[in-house]
Amino acid sequence: MATDKTDKSVLFVDTTLRDAHQCLWATRMTTAMMLPICEQLNRGGYAAIDLMGMVQFDVCVRYLREDPWERIRRIRELVTEAPLKAYMRSKSLIGFDVLPDDVNALWVERLVANGIGMVAAFDALADLDNIVPNLLLAKRLGAKTCGALVFCESPIHTDAFYSGKAKELVERAEVDWLMVKDSGGLLTVDRIRTLIPELRKVIGNTPIELHSHCMTGMAPLVYLEAVKLGVKILDTSIDPLSNGPAQPSTQTMIRNLQSMGYDTFIDQQIVDEISSHWHTVAEQEGLPKGVPMAYDAFHYEHQMPGGMLTNLKAQLDASGLADKYDEVLHECAQIRQELAWPIMVTPFAQLVGTQAVMNIVHGERYRVVPDEVKKYALGYYGKLPAPVDPDILDRIVRNGSDRIKLDPPEQPPMVNTLRKKYPSATDDERLLRFCLAGREVDLIREAGPMRTDISIYRPLPQLLKELSTRRNWNSIHITGKGLNITLKENPGSVQDNGASLTSA
Repeated sequence: MATDKTDKSVLFVDTTLRDAHQCLWATRMTTAMMLPICEQLNRGGYAAIDLMGMVQFDVCVRYLREDPWERIRRIRELVTEAPLKAYMRSKSLIGFDVLPDDVNALWVERLVANGIGMVAAFDALADLDNIVPNLLLAKRLGAKTCGALVFCESPIHTDAFYSGKAKELVERAEVDWLMVKDSGGLLTVDRIRTLIPELRKVIGNTPIELHSHCMTGMAPLVYLEAVKLGVKILDTSIDPLSNGPAQPSTQTMIRNLQSMGYDTFIDQQIVDEISSHWHTVAEQEGLPKGVPMAYDAFHYEHQMPGGMLTNLKAQLDASGLADKYDEVLHECAQIRQELAWPIMVTPFAQLVGTQAVMNIVHGERYRVVPDEVKKYALGYYGKLPAPVDPDILDRIVRNGSDRIKLDPPEQPPMVNTLRKKYPSATDDERLLRFCLAGREVDLIREAGPMRTDISIYRPLPQLLKELSTRRNWNSIHITGKGLNITLKENPGSVQDNGASLTSA
């Protein structure tokens, strides 16, 4: 995992198992889809494998009915050459609210204990008090650490702002890598040319990792320019889970860097094998493949992430407000300015989008204020990088819920309470129960053992599934060692066609 092999070397972090499918497949990649290509990932030459974020924990439990801790353990058994990487979002974990320090500390401990070898942490307000303790703890537990600064465009998010935060982060947390996390795909070639040199001046020999998305089509060019400026680590995803709102393509980036004279240490043949697997999965499951996106200058005005845009459009359509889409986006841009330029990542993209919709629907700005907006304005999520517009702050305080006090309350310790509440549970289970309400964790248990195989590697079920889509046949015979299957009188699906199965 060394990052100083030569001046002409570039290392890769594979994002396919986390951010790529979060962007393109609504985070619905299952563990069974991942396991068949873990051996190749292990031999691929990667500096790290991006595996878990807070969204993955949430979706694993609520939608896939998988134990996310078990996902980590199973993949750790197969991927041993590169560290598995997990993200922590501020002190909030899965939800929006800041959680007690002891809960965050236990989360770090369980990540490392289950097999995470690199802990990355970011705070969208760049309030480093929210992430430095977790990073220091991860280092004490033996994990590598990555401190991320989330990039955005605004009058306050200047190169000087980022270089100051980078210097503080490296000095306070002693991170192994510093990441420029461009979640909105906003970096341009011109901006990277000024930003990276400023960071390099203040962080010494700490390697810079660059993470971006292809929403504006600029990310691949930004990556190549960043490498010329000394960036040593790039986050990419493997076709077909690249481009679109996801990361640049691993295959394309390797070719371009090699043509520029750089070593990548990635085994191209293995990458092709992994790519073939994902193409097969996408086709079988009817999942989208990433394609390059056209440049959209308006994206720099509202700066909404791709997933949020999709959800926003769907919600407006369902409410009969599809014609208000552009108006809502313009309102988002105005709200960002009034609220001291929040970076449009979770939870701030959601709270800005919700406030924008309410402003348009009610016909009066800030007449209705969601609790999260009031909490943000009052500093519940951390120190704001600039003051909120005073007039807007007055409206938010006046129209927001009286339950939200002007001063954020202290967060009392919770771990001992959790252990008393769930005496027979593990700490892994306790953390999930703390973060996810209702019976969500019980439903994982009721779902039974985690599925670890996928039908593309079970030829007979896949064949039967394919036959179910065919028409105009009267009889099909399938024979093999110990197997004799006859399918007759197809009315449109194998399940209804009176197929008979007998042993040979």
